[in-house]
Amino acid sequence: MRAIVLALMAVLATTAPSLAAEGGDHGKKTDAQKQKDKANENAHVTSDSPTYLGFEPIYTSIIEADSANGLLMIGFGIDVPDATLRAEVDNLRPKLRDLYVRSMMFYTSANVRSWRQPDAVVIADKLQRITDAMLKRKGAKVLLAQVAIRLNH
Repeated sequence: MRAIVLALMAVLATTAPSLAAEGGDHGKKTDAQKQKDKANENAHVTSDSPTYLGFEPIYTSIIEADSANGLLMIGFGIDVPDATLRAEVDNLRPKLRDLYVRSMMFYTSANVRSWRQPDAVVIADKLQRITDAMLKRKGAKVLLAQVAIRLNH
């Protein structure tokens, strides 16, 4: 139970600044805030391709023996050649990110250990299944840029 609480605290710590930035306007954003959000989304882009949509890296806690021993970082984006589907993916970014983070939290808690390399193929497959299920069709390819572990000790 403590491990789950620690993992949730780590996720909240990474998402709280963006939630706080929204303020008390119940999600209504000015054009300047929307442009800033778009710039932040593109800050982690690893391709110049117009079909590539970069996502902010996902960080999840590696919990062992009831303590956080490190972080798993997953850098990725999605290549969507079809313009209509790309617009749909872009609109679904917040929902997709939420599903990605939740999935990677569970994956990390059950499978990632500080003494073993994470399985990038399994991670990519999980992110791809989430993408295909959310879009209810294929056509958006998840591309991993980086999978890394940072240890606390």
